[in-house]
Amino acid sequence: MKIRPLQDRVVVKRLESETKTKGGIIIPDSAKEKPIEGRVVAVGNGKTNKDGSVRPLEVKVGDTVLFGKYSGTEVKLDGVEHVLLREDDILAVTGSEAAS
Repeated sequence: MKIRPLQDRVVVKRLESETKTKGGIIIPDSAKEKPIEGRVVAVGNGKTNKDGSVRPLEVKVGDTVLFGKYSGTEVKLDGVEHVLLREDDILAVTGSEAAS
């Protein structure tokens, strides 16, 4: 399914969290926390300023981002969980994308 978020909204697919601790203990699904890291799969056109101009988003498709634990709205697209959130809810861009 194709999705195009509106304005300053971003669709993020959560990245899988570790299933084993550094000490080798396997974490059961019921004890796992939802990951706060994900990959951007779609972005809106940008935020509309008070003067009517549109400010483009700083994140782009393919960026790996960190977001708040309780941020956004969870949606299922083609059976896969995604999070729909505003750009303001994104805390940081991680990895090599952050250097540019």
